[in-house]
Amino acid sequence: MTVRVRFAPSPTGMFHVGGARSALQNWIVARQSGGAFVLRIEDTDAARNRPEWTEGIISALDWIGIERGTYEGPYFQSSYASEHTAAATRLYGEGRAYYCDCTRDDIVARAGNTHTGYDGFCRERALGPGEGRALRFRTPDEGSTVVVDLVRGEPTFENKLLEDFVIARSNGTAVFLLANVVDDMTMGITHVIRAEEHLPNTPKQQLLWEALGVKPPIWAHVPVIVNEKRQKLSKRRDKVALESYRDEGYLAAAMRNYLMLLGWAPTGDREIVPWQVVEDEFKLEGVNHSPAFFDVKKLRAFNGEYIRALSSEEFAAVCAPWLGGTETIPAPPWDPESFDMQVFADVAPLAQTRIAVLSEIVDYVDFFFLAEPVSDEQSWNKAMKEGAAEILDAATAAFGALEQWAAEPLKAALERVGEERGLKLGKTQAPVRVAVTGRTVGLPLFESLEVLGREKTLARIVAARAKIS
Repeated sequence: MTVRVRFAPSPTGMFHVGGARSALQNWIVARQSGGAFVLRIEDTDAARNRPEWTEGIISALDWIGIERGTYEGPYFQSSYASEHTAAATRLYGEGRAYYCDCTRDDIVARAGNTHTGYDGFCRERALGPGEGRALRFRTPDEGSTVVVDLVRGEPTFENKLLEDFVIARSNGTAVFLLANVVDDMTMGITHVIRAEEHLPNTPKQQLLWEALGVKPPIWAHVPVIVNEKRQKLSKRRDKVALESYRDEGYLAAAMRNYLMLLGWAPTGDREIVPWQVVEDEFKLEGVNHSPAFFDVKKLRAFNGEYIRALSSEEFAAVCAPWLGGTETIPAPPWDPESFDMQVFADVAPLAQTRIAVLSEIVDYVDFFFLAEPVSDEQSWNKAMKEGAAEILDAATAAFGALEQWAAEPLKAALERVGEERGLKLGKTQAPVRVAVTGRTVGLPLFESLEVLGREKTLARIVAARAKIS
């Protein structure tokens, strides 16, 4: 059997990190077996679908390494409407489905409560197609449906508890349950790897596969992804869009490594591993059943490790979008003509060891390219306390007298300023740092002053001193 897996997102919004994990899992299974990965866009929700969402899905897959041209598709579910209709017609003709004109209010009225499912009222009424009549699948009254699942084992569902579910609307269009099954059959899908939330639909879909005379696929339902409160990740409440993480400056390699750890782990006491290790070792049978916590703090730490592992050239290259701006990344605060690539190259190694996401690079280097440092009131108030004016005056004199403008002489000069006042270097350098960079935290101060240069450094210290009353 040639393995054929599919990833079938709907183009109704940003690309969910949970979808990215499912895509990667399907991708790896296809690669391990020499099989095929199929991208199918489930675009039948015409009211919510937008072309840019489809392109967003494809671009997001590109970013995490599932590049266009290396898989089948994208196919579009709307293109298979005739196959959906044919399957519904067949099931009706074979007595496996029937028409029903019951409204939800009718069902609730008969049951006396709002919790009971459909009661099979129209099973023997022999209704034909017509306005207001949906087509329902006739589920078995006895026995059980066993779902053989590579992650879950063999969940068993009693057929008498499965209501006769709708497979086509009154206008003839198929609902998700039927369309999804028919598409998978048409595309020869052998393995359906998807999120746990779809498990309740699986016995219904398996019955449809069997009713249409096709052997069901191999199922695998991976654990739901939850937030720190152990609630299922929600786009209304949580940060779930893959594009948001990309534009904030997470590296694709870090993101896909982290996503694959949501419910699974490589051998040994390790988490950050080469991608080839993930591809070699991942097994659906090894996926955990428990909900997987999407820990943003851990992801940040992962990303920092990946950033520090880059070469200097690689780091400069991945920072480029934040140094100039793109369609989705805001332009930095400096005038483009003020940016000096050599200056950035000189200080990039200092920043590389400190940032966790690439967007942070702007705040670390902006003072090199701005006419004057940013004005941060909190930093100013913290550093410019009693004695700050005296320190700035002394620093101006000490720095101005240096013959060699370099990090070590600059540090030694400021240490002397502090010693004369009984201050440690940390206290002494705080007002100088804020005067020059605008912030209390940043790159190593003396290396930064060396790159910034004598003239700009002294001018900023003098300007800050003038602001102190």
